[in-house]
Amino acid sequence: MSDDRKPTLAEKRQMKSAARLYAVQALFQMEAAGQTVDKVAREFENFRFGAVYDEDEMAEGDTGLFRKTVEDAVNWQAKIDQMTDRALVAKWPIDRIDPVLRALFRAAGAELLTQGTPPKVVITEFVDIARAFFPDGKEPKFVNAVLDHMAREARPEAF
Repeated sequence: MSDDRKPTLAEKRQMKSAARLYAVQALFQMEAAGQTVDKVAREFENFRFGAVYDEDEMAEGDTGLFRKTVEDAVNWQAKIDQMTDRALVAKWPIDRIDPVLRALFRAAGAELLTQGTPPKVVITEFVDIARAFFPDGKEPKFVNAVLDHMAREARPEAF
């Protein structure tokens, strides 16, 4: 936000949603380009959050949520990938799925494992991100099913 006022509740929600989207993009970029967490996080924070490209303004993101999600996804990647593998159908391990979905599952898994966000919120937010990347496909339903399984494993007390 460019002014000094505090963001409204709706703006805070939008910033959290943007942070989740940016986390998926950052994790994808890290894997595709072999870049480090620090390098990618700095790039996103300095050049993407709130940037304007050809008159399109990128949303401001919640920097704290973005950083925590990306760092936790990297630090907990083995456990998250195991949870994802258990949620996927047999013979389709995480390394065989679309890299965007892999990044999405890692970001969502990090939030499920390390943050207090209610699982239903995590699922809804990341299904919305899947819709943004795959607007005409079956992937959002697939993401919903996988994340529901992961959430029940990570946070069974919430169900």
